[in-house]
Amino acid sequence: SSNGNNPNKTILMEERDKNIITQNQAEDEIDLVEIIQKLWRNRKFILKVTAVFAVLGFIIAISTPNVYTASCTMVPQTGQKSTGGSLGGLAAMAGINLGSLSSGEVLSPSVYPKIMTNINFQKELIYSKFHLSAAEEPITLYDYYTDKKYQKFNLPSTLKKYTIGLPGVVIAAIKGKPEDIISKSDSTSIQTLTEKEKNILKILNANLSITVNTKDGYSSLSASMPEPLVAAELAQKSQELLQKYITEFKIAKVANNLVFVEKCYEESKRNFELKQSELAEFRDANKNLSSAVAKTQEEKLTSEYTLLLNIYTELAKQKEQAKIAVTETTPVLTVIEPVVVPYEKSKPKRAVILFIYTLLGFIIGIGIVYTIPFFESHFFPDIRKYHFIPKIN
Repeated sequence: SSNGNNPNKTILMEERDKNIITQNQAEDEIDLVEIIQKLWRNRKFILKVTAVFAVLGFIIAISTPNVYTASCTMVPQTGQKSTGGSLGGLAAMAGINLGSLSSGEVLSPSVYPKIMTNINFQKELIYSKFHLSAAEEPITLYDYYTDKKYQKFNLPSTLKKYTIGLPGVVIAAIKGKPEDIISKSDSTSIQTLTEKEKNILKILNANLSITVNTKDGYSSLSASMPEPLVAAELAQKSQELLQKYITEFKIAKVANNLVFVEKCYEESKRNFELKQSELAEFRDANKNLSSAVAKTQEEKLTSEYTLLLNIYTELAKQKEQAKIAVTETTPVLTVIEPVVVPYEKSKPKRAVILFIYTLLGFIIGIGIVYTIPFFESHFFPDIRKYHFIPKIN
């Protein structure tokens, strides 16, 4: 019928589709062959570019100074125990009621990185002395990074500065050297940083890190330096300062309370001893007197003496109580893996650098082979007249 499907028409459509698919596959094969042939024709140029980058990578690899990394692993602890523990029992025997002297939770390790970026922490670190091979005596990191006699020529840094970092060098030259901010305030609580200190802190932050493992409850601190001993000393000093600042932040409240109680205790002690001497002198001077006035005066002095004695005794208890609170609140970083002087470098991976530069050269060589003909056909027909443009077949 006229409405039925035409078998011949269907067969012709299928054959046409097959021909189209076959033609597309042939074109793809032709394109792939052309690509391979183009690369093969220009193989010498690609190999030259690859060789240049390989040499550059080799130079950078051998001129990059060794970096050594020292580390330690710490677990945060605290001296805080239940008030029913040994200290609580001893305090009870002495008549001291610890009550609810809870110092709260342990300072969270998640704040350790913030502590290490504290300006006081970092300034104390850069002005600490280390044993550097360039100096006969221990010197500070500030002196090491600011005194030119300790600085060695570094080819990778120089190349980076005058290639990738060239815009920054130009901008810095235009702006000029920034003047150091000098505080006109008499307050010593406001910290300032000089431009040199800022630059050293950038280096320090790039070479000093702490990793907090909240799941397993430990922290790893690592320091990287060009010398193994300095790396170990920097890690050790950082760990000690971290312990110091954690302690200061944690016990600030109870420590202030201890200072206040000790001040009140000393004042009460002086008042008590003065009243004690006054009462003793009065009794010595009135041994044979039995007048009502003398008895009244003695009773008054005795009452004042008893009151001051009670205050003095109570403050003595509070003083011991405050001392125990400080001891129990003091956090401790238990070092489970101490700092060890590293004898194997952590960086650079010279084989990796060489491989990356070689691969980069190979990719750039292939890119040039296809880029130049593209620009020639679409943008610059006379691009070949420039002698520095390589000949691409």
